[in-house]
Amino acid sequence: MATEGDWIPLSDPDLSQRELELVLATMQSPQLSSGPIVEAFEATMADWLGRQYGIGVASGTIGIWLVLRAMEIGPGDEVIAPAYGWHQVAHAITLVGATPVFADIDYWSGCLAPAKAELKIGPRTKAILASNTNGHPAAWKELRELADKHGLKLIEDSTEAIGSRYLGKMVGTFGDAAVFDFSQPSALCAGSGGMIVTDDPTLATELNYLRERRVKDRSSVSVGSRVPLQAGISEVTAAIGAAQIERVDEILARRKAVEGWYQQHMEAFEGIKPPYLGPDVDEVHWMLYVVHLGKRFTASARAQIVEDMETQAVECAAYCHPLHQQFHYQTLGWKRGLLPDTERIGDRALALPLHGHVEEDQVRFIVKTLKETSINIGAGVAIY
Repeated sequence: MATEGDWIPLSDPDLSQRELELVLATMQSPQLSSGPIVEAFEATMADWLGRQYGIGVASGTIGIWLVLRAMEIGPGDEVIAPAYGWHQVAHAITLVGATPVFADIDYWSGCLAPAKAELKIGPRTKAILASNTNGHPAAWKELRELADKHGLKLIEDSTEAIGSRYLGKMVGTFGDAAVFDFSQPSALCAGSGGMIVTDDPTLATELNYLRERRVKDRSSVSVGSRVPLQAGISEVTAAIGAAQIERVDEILARRKAVEGWYQQHMEAFEGIKPPYLGPDVDEVHWMLYVVHLGKRFTASARAQIVEDMETQAVECAAYCHPLHQQFHYQTLGWKRGLLPDTERIGDRALALPLHGHVEEDQVRFIVKTLKETSINIGAGVAIY
């Protein structure tokens, strides 16, 4: 039972005896590098999502890098992506040598807006990379129609949305390939690592070739024609992930209970609106509980709130620092003012703790403290 004054972290992995058992068994085995546990985790994750192939990788960013390489996207090519989101997997576009072209987001969902993405399509565009932002599914029906219309690859970043559903299907099933990252604050947390899933056997084969050269591939001429990365995951990481996917429904249910407490206590804010669910969205599993501060708040006021909450032992954070406002991308010509909805939300989105170890009295304290802090800063109504 938590007591008053206990530190409330932004994220806290939901681990059990099962994770400990699998890790211990793995550490007592003769195989710590990629082996049978990794293969079992890949198969289980793919099966849970309803996809044909799973490819374990070192991180979500490396996963996107491998997907782009396997799709033969590189220097001279452009990839449309949002600048908004928690995991900055769009860095992989730059790392592979292609050019990221940022398109604005839907104001309500925070996801890439298909109509705005279409405005960015040019002769060098090869793919669209879209995210299920903080758990809310992107408009995959429209994005698929857009990709097919222009002959583009569609890549899905589902790191923030494990378990969310759209049009009756789990996220991670809409792109030509989808990528998950298992570092914090992902609901399915293995400490590190990620997973690519796809239904394309040719793409899956190429991804396996590019990911790493395994012992069983020693005599493969096909593998020898590639220059692979050392981009797999260890048996220990896979053991944690395998236990997590076994327990994923239990993990998500606990997080849903915390979300419900937030909704109940957030009603104390004047002007509070329920979380947005876009058309065709069946279920959202939020990565963090994100609130949008009132229009009179600035990014500096949000920073002050983060500091004030920390003095009360509550970890909060700016949900996103948009990529187009980061120095590297500014050297490529991006600047503030080009993506108005991204900036409007990016300045005022505040992430609050959401994980299975948060208790109702802690949620009550978080909301009460946030309300008092926002009033003290003097910007009026805290939430819109």
